Amino acid sequence: MSETTASKRAVTRGRIVRAAAGLLAEGGREAVSTRTVAEAAGVQAPTIYRQFGDMRGLLDEVASHGFSTYLRGKTTRERAEDPVEDLRRGWDLHVEFGLANPAIYKLMYGDRRPGTEPAAAREASEILHGLVRRVAEAGRLRVGVERTALMIHAAGSGVTLALIGTEPEDRDPALSEATREAILAAVTTDETVGVDDEGDGNDRVANRAVALKAVLPETTELTPGERALLSEWLDKITDPAR
Repeated sequence: MSETTASKRAVTRGRIVRAAAGLLAEGGREAVSTRTVAEAAGVQAPTIYRQFGDMRGLLDEVASHGFSTYLRGKTTRERAEDPVEDLRRGWDLHVEFGLANPAIYKLMYGDRRPGTEPAAAREASEILHGLVRRVAEAGRLRVGVERTALMIHAAGSGVTLALIGTEPEDRDPALSEATREAILAAVTTDETVGVDDEGDGNDRVANRAVALKAVLPETTELTPGERALLSEWLDKITDPAR
């Protein structure tokens, strides 16, 4: 494919994505069809299939485009010194994105099926894991990174979808903050646990185990098998029910 042909293809692809995004924002998922997108983008219907495979592929790209565009305008801030505060900001950004872009948010989280995940949802998940891992590395996490991320995602997406499904004038303005603080209280500690800190011994050991597992991939002193075994032991400390 020549550079000119590739450039034209990219321009057409962008025009189709923008057309679908506009239809989605104005009329929701029901307004987006092959015919309406083709008309809005000024292309033939087969062009959409050649570019995206099917409508699911197009909608996934629309979601990813909207999410990435939103993040570019919101993530220029510096990281907070307190990693839990960064996690708190991440929650607020997630809910804010959903309320500002309800149609895109529902594409990402409102119709999830096992084995299928829009690229935008994967990107959001990676961001969340990064925020949680930073809390773990600081010794501020009560439970494992994976479980914490799952808990925060489930609670955050549930709150956001609930707010989206409620008329703006009927929304509880304190719902997101109250849920956020309840989840953070359950999975984080107030301060980094030190050697001489008082408190339940099992809790202090669990905090250290979570912190160690968060940085375990960085070690070069262990073989892959040894790292896997140590990771399993650390999981057992942080979650004895495993």
